[in-house]
Amino acid sequence: RRGRPQPRPPPPSLPPLTSRQNGGLPQSAGSEKARHTGGSRRSPVHRLKRKMIYPVVVKKVTEVVRLVPVRWLNLQEYQSKKIMADHGVTVQRFFVADNSQDALEAAKRLKAKEIVLKAQILAGGRGKGSFTSGLKGGVHLTKNPEDVGQLAEQMLGYHLITKQTTKEGVKVRKVMVAEALDIARETYLAILMDRAYNGPIMVGSPQGGMDIEEVAATKPELIFKEPIDIFEGIRQDQAFRMAANIGFKGPQQQKAAEQIQKLYSLFLKVDATQLEVNPFGETPDGQVVCFDAKINFDDNAEFRQKEIFSQDDVSETDPLENEAAKYDLKYIGMDGNIACFVNGAGLAMATCDIIDLHGGKPANFLDLGGGVQEDQVYQAFKLLTADPKVEVILVNIFGGIVNCAIIANGITKACRELKLEMPLVVRLEGTNVNEAKRILRESGLPIASASDLEDAARIAVASVPAK
Repeated sequence: RRGRPQPRPPPPSLPPLTSRQNGGLPQSAGSEKARHTGGSRRSPVHRLKRKMIYPVVVKKVTEVVRLVPVRWLNLQEYQSKKIMADHGVTVQRFFVADNSQDALEAAKRLKAKEIVLKAQILAGGRGKGSFTSGLKGGVHLTKNPEDVGQLAEQMLGYHLITKQTTKEGVKVRKVMVAEALDIARETYLAILMDRAYNGPIMVGSPQGGMDIEEVAATKPELIFKEPIDIFEGIRQDQAFRMAANIGFKGPQQQKAAEQIQKLYSLFLKVDATQLEVNPFGETPDGQVVCFDAKINFDDNAEFRQKEIFSQDDVSETDPLENEAAKYDLKYIGMDGNIACFVNGAGLAMATCDIIDLHGGKPANFLDLGGGVQEDQVYQAFKLLTADPKVEVILVNIFGGIVNCAIIANGITKACRELKLEMPLVVRLEGTNVNEAKRILRESGLPIASASDLEDAARIAVASVPAK
């Protein structure tokens, strides 16, 4: 769960949820832990991918409304913590290392009573994971700095397997070496954009370290909201009131209020749509610390947040997804053998479902989006044919914004230049469809045309080579 752009704010009737599209740092594993060692769940974008759902941003393009699928920004835990620290927010002291010797030296430099070593991957469940080296657990506590080097040696370069990774796991390239702090009390704090208030709102609760949905459902009286005037900004009395509402008293109320104001400043400066801290904690010695947080970035602000977006970690992403992104295509690999080439997430889900209904298995989800050009169609076919699992390609286009003739020209170009040999099934409907069908018909290529989606699915499934 790393910071990634969120094009739309969450529904106004709900408090911020801990399982939404989001980014930032991994969520605390539980509310009763004596010390904060971290822990996380699978980045929600991966859950979205499994469900084949993509958010969209609406853009005005020459008097035409264009729907553009959005790719999430992935930040590792240490990257998000550094962003917070750079803006004056109190986080645990930490160093990052990519080899065991640097990890050992970092542990010595911390001079902490206790050290936590955390493998840096985007998947969750690290604490209960296992490495291909034989080491158990991606999060380790120790009071001996010498242990850090030995543990790091068994982490770096090996794959960490958790309940949220594939069975092969994810290769660990970096570890975070941080001071482990005791937590006396955990609270919850979030700042997000809310349509109901036409601007930012703070949401807090004295019960942190757990899913805020559960608190909202069982104890709604413990959820406090504080709308913020987008022009005036957060007032000191608002910060103090929220600090008091979530249980900070005396000197800690002052410290909490100061952290709240710094968090709001961060929220604005990085063009966030949501910043959620859970737990927003208090240590036995009176420190107020942001132990875990999630940050959602507005992808529309990428042009002025280049430094943040340049940190996007694509090392754990399917190489085909990365290649697709270069051409504004959205690709998600699956386990079947029938490639799905569509325009629009809803149509893609319907296509995958109907293939499955007729006994086939989709090999991927490839979404062209709305403003597709011939070259994108060609690149899409290159991606599909690069997947060794693909045995049939099904093209399902509904031309509303998309011109079917452009798709048809792209298909014929791709078939000729790539010397496509596998079965190709095409279903086109909508804008300029008759011209598109003529182009395909007169191409002389072995393209199977389908009358509707169900017909296309039947033909595609029947075209899979017998084994």
